[in-house]
Amino acid sequence: MLNDPIPPHVDPRKLADRGTTLQGEMLLADLERLCDPLADNLGTVQAKFVFERDEQRAVVIHSEIDVEVKMVCQRCLELVTFPIHSECSYAVVKEGANTQSLPKGYDVLELGEDPMDLLALIEDELLLALPIVPTHDPKECQPPADLNEPEPSEDEVTRSNPFSVLAQLKRDPNV
Repeated sequence: MLNDPIPPHVDPRKLADRGTTLQGEMLLADLERLCDPLADNLGTVQAKFVFERDEQRAVVIHSEIDVEVKMVCQRCLELVTFPIHSECSYAVVKEGANTQSLPKGYDVLELGEDPMDLLALIEDELLLALPIVPTHDPKECQPPADLNEPEPSEDEVTRSNPFSVLAQLKRDPNV
């Protein structure tokens, strides 16, 4: 087991042949695409990758990624902290290979002859794990008072609909 910084590029086939486990940390700021929707880029990402071959001799990667991120709550516009935990199992195949024979439960990871970009894989998994609309628990926050829509005034309620003329034209058989 290697407990060093996560290398940016690896050859999963060689690591699987050796039964290698990579475990380490990296700065959240190093993942630029992930930092775009976040309120700040402070913190570290803990990652663990287990490379092995399964019973069909396919190269398999098991990943566990953990990080805490801060985002802006879309309800109260305050910061909210989300613990993100992602676990995934990949079956590594050559580009264009038939994936029908792979066991269920694996995500397919097509690779050519170039080394695999491990940092991009981490970033992709964390981006998929982010909440689409970040919010606190509804019991913890309420929308700001100035964002609540005002009640319509009496003038707005009694004003006629601008399309009512069209409705009259539809009813008129002479048009």
